[in-house]
Amino acid sequence: MGDASPSSATAGATVVRRVPYVVAQGGGEIRYSSYDVLVIGGGIGGLTAAGGASRRWNVGLLTKSSFDDTATFFAQGGIAAALAPFDSPVLHLRDTLAAGDGLCDEAAVRILVEEGPERVRELDRAGIRFDKRKGQLILGTEGAHSVPRIVHAGGDATGSVVAGALVDAIIAGSRVELHEHEFVVDLLTDQGRCVGALSLGRDGELTVSLARAVVLAAGGAGHVFASTTNPDVSTGDGQAMAYRAGAVLRDMEFMQFHPTAFHGSENPTLLVTEALRGEGAYLLDRNGGRFMLGVHPRAELAPRDIVTRKAHEVMMRDGIDFVHLDARHLPCPHLRDRFPTVYQGLLKRGYNLCSDLIPVSPASHYFLGGVVTDHWGRTSVSGLYACGEVTSTGAHGANRLASNSLLEGLVFGERVVRDLERYLSGSRPSVRKIRLGLAEESREGNRGEDVRRLRRRLGLIMSRLCGIVRSAEGLEEAETVVAEVRSQLRLPGRDPEELELINLLTVADLMVRAARMREESRGVHLRSDFPTRNDALWRRHIRVALGAQGEPEVHAERALVMAPEEEEKGRSA
Repeated sequence: MGDASPSSATAGATVVRRVPYVVAQGGGEIRYSSYDVLVIGGGIGGLTAAGGASRRWNVGLLTKSSFDDTATFFAQGGIAAALAPFDSPVLHLRDTLAAGDGLCDEAAVRILVEEGPERVRELDRAGIRFDKRKGQLILGTEGAHSVPRIVHAGGDATGSVVAGALVDAIIAGSRVELHEHEFVVDLLTDQGRCVGALSLGRDGELTVSLARAVVLAAGGAGHVFASTTNPDVSTGDGQAMAYRAGAVLRDMEFMQFHPTAFHGSENPTLLVTEALRGEGAYLLDRNGGRFMLGVHPRAELAPRDIVTRKAHEVMMRDGIDFVHLDARHLPCPHLRDRFPTVYQGLLKRGYNLCSDLIPVSPASHYFLGGVVTDHWGRTSVSGLYACGEVTSTGAHGANRLASNSLLEGLVFGERVVRDLERYLSGSRPSVRKIRLGLAEESREGNRGEDVRRLRRRLGLIMSRLCGIVRSAEGLEEAETVVAEVRSQLRLPGRDPEELELINLLTVADLMVRAARMREESRGVHLRSDFPTRNDALWRRHIRVALGAQGEPEVHAERALVMAPEEEEKGRSA
């Protein structure tokens, strides 16, 4: 932060003049509250940070919806950690770097895999009911892992079990002031320092929450696209508000598409967990052939970017918009017990996992880009920390390894807590007041039907032109459409749908700009006009920040990565 030596993640960053806050005061009263630490987001990163910080500090936690409406709560896969005697952090490191396709920050990955096992053991000791057999953790296999190392809870309900336990612990401790259904609109800054947040309540009331330190853990942005596995709340709010506040963002071109989302008309759609393929399920083309055979030595358990690319290629070849997942050869009682969420979810949609081929297709799943942090969760804005999916820690590179996401929230959420001890123990006085400078006028805003129409258009154009396969021509068109959609909006009122669309447009704009700049194919970023990976020119991160004139400034920087020969060795293993 302001008094710390900048890390490689924040070196050279400057805090620029911010854009105006999104909403207007409109003549209404504003409520005020004050904390030592304000946490924004109710997923695993935010809950870990809030619970840890509350051991010493007065903490407030704001979440956009409820605690059972987060990406963490819906996570099916599990938590990856080197817990078995046949496993080690070194093996987990190698698998993560290989999946990251040359853009991981090796130091960040080492922190993840070396501190991860103890974070999982802490949860186990705290009483979280991980799946066990004869008292021992059951370790599952997922894509691109060289050994079984995925711990689960409730079969395929790991996220809800873990999140529920963390919330219960916070409530029992009575040390965190929890506010559900509080939509954070903007981060508040004063002389380049983050001093709190402005939020919108369920009834349209505005609240200023002042804090000595702010932890941003607002999740991902899957709803930039027309089909996603993310809950409705994942609209890029955290990335957009951090950008408006002057924070540096990175790797915005990298959105991971999960290869096996249920193919239907609903959005969000049901995730058909990768763990099914870990148990032996196949992926089939329209003729019943296992199309991953011969593509990668691990076949259906190749890294997600490889499976997604091949599934897309097969769909284009066969002229259909889905492939099949086949678990019919697996024991039905085991499928029902091990995957109750998927089994029941498919039954509701007219499919039986035990006897039917399941139509699946790729859907946006995890945003690899976000707010740049160092290894302690510090951003380029003084007073602002971040953890979880909203960040770019460097731990995932260009393609996340399965089940490393919950682990990242645990590990880096806990590291934020440790650094808060240092930051707040210094001379950090409480913020008593701030000049908001909100516009005074009352705004009519935009009609709901117009907002929903424009949002649908944005999702469809991003899916078609900035989705799994991209090109210069398509990205140029996408940039034009994003600008057109933005131009059709009036200044917003206080409708959350309007504010979500503004955030989605911000993320879409930055994503397209970064994707246009990266003229290669790497990880989840596939360019049809630059189909190969180019380490000579593009072993780099693309950073984005708000420029002095209120426009994005985009530039590339050399990545800090492992030796190319070691990374390639791991990826092809």
